Amino acid sequence: MMQIQFPDRMVSYDTFMADLSNRIAERIVAIKQEPEVISQRMAYRQYGRASVQRWVRQNKVHPCKRVGIMEYSTAELRKAQSNQQDYFK
Repeated sequence: MMQIQFPDRMVSYDTFMADLSNRIAERIVAIKQEPEVISQRMAYRQYGRASVQRWVRQNKVHPCKRVGIMEYSTAELRKAQSNQQDYFK
């Protein structure tokens, strides 16, 4: 039986893969339940105002303007959030 050693414990490969697949499935379900676009207020609340504004300046996120409302794509926001920020640029 194959084992995987972690700093705090050792688990079987089957246990590791089962846990990993469950977490991936849960994440996929959560992403599918998210709306395609969210308001600017919600984007600021979830990702931080400074981050969203920085991503817009860097053209990583493109706001969609409707009458009286500014919206952002949740897919673009998630992608921008997952990128490692280089603070030395």
